[in-house]
Amino acid sequence: MESLSAPDRSGRPSPGSTRPVEQVDGFRILDLVAGLPISTWRYQWEDPHVRHLGPMAQDWAATFGLGEGETTIAPVDANGVALVSIQALYRLVGDLERALTELRDRVEASLDSHEGHTAMDDVTTG
Repeated sequence: MESLSAPDRSGRPSPGSTRPVEQVDGFRILDLVAGLPISTWRYQWEDPHVRHLGPMAQDWAATFGLGEGETTIAPVDANGVALVSIQALYRLVGDLERALTELRDRVEASLDSHEGHTAMDDVTTG
């Protein structure tokens, strides 16, 4: 398992502060994202016309177990979840495109075979 330095306030890694790096299953994260409640809301101190869109921090913490608590969603965590979900969707779309191409090829081959068979029937019966 690789180690990375935790960033300092500027976003650069600080020497001597390491954390383990673990791979994640993008499809599992994507499934969690699909079940995450998303709503519109506003902070109590904002004007009533202001709206935000996203999950509640409590739902986020319960779903992913990321961050420091249940009152905020760290941008680095939101970005990570979004990026790994995009990667999973990219792989899923690629798989579906390959499956569709295979099915099209099979249908075309079947139609070609059927057309060839019909023409052959005409020759032998005619």
